Amino acid sequence: MSLNEIITWTEEKNNESEQEDLEVPLFEFALIAHATDHFSNHKKLGEGGFGPVYKGTLPDGHEIAVKRLSRTSGQGLKEFKNEVILCAKLQHRNLVKVLGCCIEEDEKLLIYEFMANKSLDFFLFDSAQSKLLDWPKRFYIINGIARGLLYLHQDSRLRIIHRDLKPSNILLDNEMNPKISDFGLARMCGDDQIEGKSSKVAGTHGYMAPEYAFDGIFSIKSDVFSFGILLLEIVSGKKNNGLSYPNHEHNLIGHAWKMWKEGNPMQLIDASLEDSCILSEVLRCIHIGLLCVQHHPNDRPSMASVVVMLSNENVLPQPKEPRFLLETVSAKGAFYFGNQTPSSINEVTISMLNAR
Repeated sequence: MSLNEIITWTEEKNNESEQEDLEVPLFEFALIAHATDHFSNHKKLGEGGFGPVYKGTLPDGHEIAVKRLSRTSGQGLKEFKNEVILCAKLQHRNLVKVLGCCIEEDEKLLIYEFMANKSLDFFLFDSAQSKLLDWPKRFYIINGIARGLLYLHQDSRLRIIHRDLKPSNILLDNEMNPKISDFGLARMCGDDQIEGKSSKVAGTHGYMAPEYAFDGIFSIKSDVFSFGILLLEIVSGKKNNGLSYPNHEHNLIGHAWKMWKEGNPMQLIDASLEDSCILSEVLRCIHIGLLCVQHHPNDRPSMASVVVMLSNENVLPQPKEPRFLLETVSAKGAFYFGNQTPSSINEVTISMLNAR
């Protein structure tokens, strides 16, 4: 056997081994290429940190979404495999369902169910689209996300920490059922493992818990922090990051606390909810959101507690004054934490933390 034949045989065996480990159905590249009109721009749904996502239609008429790993994404392969393996083990109505994958030569594709109503951020932060999300729909979405996170943290075969919970990773189906997606950064923990530590911080600006952003420590409570941000965004229709408010420099957390402390939490509520909001539910969600974004992880509730708090009217504990994340982003999209080296994956984030 020549050297070239040995190399080819080795590559084929490695490729077969990769596919055997993924535990999901395998699709042929030609089939997916045909389904997406050869990945044409008019089929493109969006683009994440590791590559574009396309809408496709299989020969039987079944609609799919296809994530195509960018060939130039040096760090994307590990996250892609991580997402495939994790999603193969996860089954819940509030998690996006992976249908299979494709690994052929340089192509790495993830095929999952198509979500007709795109993602939550498409509705939430658009002045026209947000009017389609009345309070009953928003409260339904909040509860669905909470149940999905509870499954990841407690009810799945392994404890899963998502690490990148944000509106663009909440997909909505035909009936506006929320489904948590994008498990590329997720981590599995054993039943007795409370937290983990990462040498490289990865996540999204405005949603990372302070202990993770600064020390690389992640746990189920760092997901709870992200859920708290998400909850406040759903109530207010405003983004946490990049906001400025008259008369003060707070982000959404700071603004929510200011309104709460002054006895005016109603001012936080999205104006488009005026005719549909159930005030007691909305105020309860603001209260829960503030509990979730507490600075110390031990002060945050578990998702099991959050689900209970959302579903009954028992008296809630009072939140402590949170510490507000002040945002400083460099022109190159890098950030620094003390003496740590800079990072520039798709997780532009915070550089200071002050109490007010």
